[in-house]
Amino acid sequence: MERMVGTVVRGIRAPIIRSGDDLTKIVTDSVFLAAESEGFSLQDHDVVAVTEAVVARAQNNYATVEDIASDVRAKLGGETIGVIFPILSRNRFAICLRGIAMGAKKVVLMLSYPSDEVGNHLISWDQLDEKGINPYSDVLTLEKYRELFGCCLHPFTGVDYIDYYSDLIRGCGAEVEVIFANDCRAVLPYAKRVLTCDIHTRERTKRLLKAAGAEIVLGLDDIMTSPIGDSGYNEQYGLLGSNKATEDKLKLFPRNCQPFVEAVQQVILDKTGKVVEVMVYGDGAFKDPMGKIWELADPVVSPGYTAGLSGQPNELKLKYLADNDFANLAGDELKEAIKNSIRTKKENLTGSIGIGICADLRSQHLTGGTAHHKQLSLRKLCVVKQLLGRSVCFFSDNGFLTCHNDLQI
Repeated sequence: MERMVGTVVRGIRAPIIRSGDDLTKIVTDSVFLAAESEGFSLQDHDVVAVTEAVVARAQNNYATVEDIASDVRAKLGGETIGVIFPILSRNRFAICLRGIAMGAKKVVLMLSYPSDEVGNHLISWDQLDEKGINPYSDVLTLEKYRELFGCCLHPFTGVDYIDYYSDLIRGCGAEVEVIFANDCRAVLPYAKRVLTCDIHTRERTKRLLKAAGAEIVLGLDDIMTSPIGDSGYNEQYGLLGSNKATEDKLKLFPRNCQPFVEAVQQVILDKTGKVVEVMVYGDGAFKDPMGKIWELADPVVSPGYTAGLSGQPNELKLKYLADNDFANLAGDELKEAIKNSIRTKKENLTGSIGIGICADLRSQHLTGGTAHHKQLSLRKLCVVKQLLGRSVCFFSDNGFLTCHNDLQI
């Protein structure tokens, strides 16, 4: 009988991960126990994906606000600091900001508008149009902003992030001045030492600020790149990808993930004889059409993955083939024609009309597909289900997910 079930997703329960735990053993034991209890077997090219959060927890990769303050003070001088383009998030940035403010006497907080980098809106584009404001050129003081737009609360959190961040800075003993601009160089009349907090545009921002005469320019990826005492750190991404752990402590993005993913792969190979792929994953990306949030606050999709996941998938869009190349076929004849197209496809389909959405796990960027597809972007399960076309096992904060091929050729 023909196999009728395509993608299968399994959430597999696992222990709560604590600092110092043997995560390789926990992951592999959980997979093996689930396979035994549920009667499924691992196959070559299955994918085990582990969220970055539990990897960082097992590594004890944490930093306190005092650690951040010490590093900021040492690297930026401890006087007036321009803090520009932060995202609006209590989870992602508020604890970072506390540490930054503790390491300065004054913070010039420059917010992008109408939204932050990941789509959290302060105001709407319609409001800008109504007031005749050009966000590409106009620099607004806090007073002017309030005169024009008043107090606008975040639609999901109900927070006025302008007041929230300002109060947080003052609560750490620093003076605060808030301005609104989208040209990073607009901060320089206010502060010559700048900490740029954007994620995916940070290299351009640093380049422009340095060329415009800033004395010191650092990004979040330059803070906590080495331990402060016995703190955690991330030599590549610093504070990027961090999350709130407590009111005074951050969980940093995990470091040195490659040995972990290769160890999990090897344990599974030794026990089953199957070569699975393993990845540590962070944010995927999606854009919510209602809240307009583009969920991509981690610096990369995957900080560590095995060799079989490297590169760009080379896939056909089956619905395109069905509607165009084989529009006159149906039933078994259509199925065989599509299977044959898959068997005989070119080694590199880049530029072909009938390709699917593709991504490279080393970056956050989509390739292939249409501009609309690129806007849709990726989100965790979709990354592997749509792009890899293989069996997938996700280990998130809530467990694993396992997916199997839709089509056996």
